[in-house]
Amino acid sequence: MKVRVKMDYAELVGFYNNLDRSYFIDNDMKGFASIDSPLPIGYGQTISQPSLVLQMTRLLNPDKSCKVLEIGTGSGYQTALLAEFSREVYTVERIKELAAKAKERLAGLGYTNVFLKIGDGSKGWPENAPYDRIMVTAAAGSIPTDLLDQLANGGRMIIPIGPESLQELQLISKDDGEIIIQPVGLVRFVEMKGKYGWSSSKNE
Repeated sequence: MKVRVKMDYAELVGFYNNLDRSYFIDNDMKGFASIDSPLPIGYGQTISQPSLVLQMTRLLNPDKSCKVLEIGTGSGYQTALLAEFSREVYTVERIKELAAKAKERLAGLGYTNVFLKIGDGSKGWPENAPYDRIMVTAAAGSIPTDLLDQLANGGRMIIPIGPESLQELQLISKDDGEIIIQPVGLVRFVEMKGKYGWSSSKNE
């Protein structure tokens, strides 16, 4: 695997264009892989639309010095982009069947810098914190403080925040303890299960 020192947007687009999305789909949706739309991958989960995956990766802006935490491995499609442009990717998936398939796909692509565990992504992966970048691919009702605590100073996190109907995609930065939130668009993701999910937020 080619080692990149810093993420270059042109290189990101080139890699994205050559990454076969159908490789990450193994149901009857495979034939629709080229459509810029989210598709179901089973277990109530989806593979995000390609243009959004590209946008979120660009906003996160990882490079080969970065240790990245990904919440919601899913099919492994987003993980592959992160792995290509990061030093290490620690990814958490709560559904063991999806995790097993993603692990096999990523190994098949030759990535040795991805570390995957099955568990509650809302808690992050504190044993390996802090992380320079955090990518969250499930929507939370409120900003997860557990993940903020695991974000390194100077780090970035991108996460969908809001109710089930529609969420705001937020780019969150940590600068000497100050949390800076930048809205970057409206999205619709599946729910982040755990204490930051929609039902949990309603009960607060």
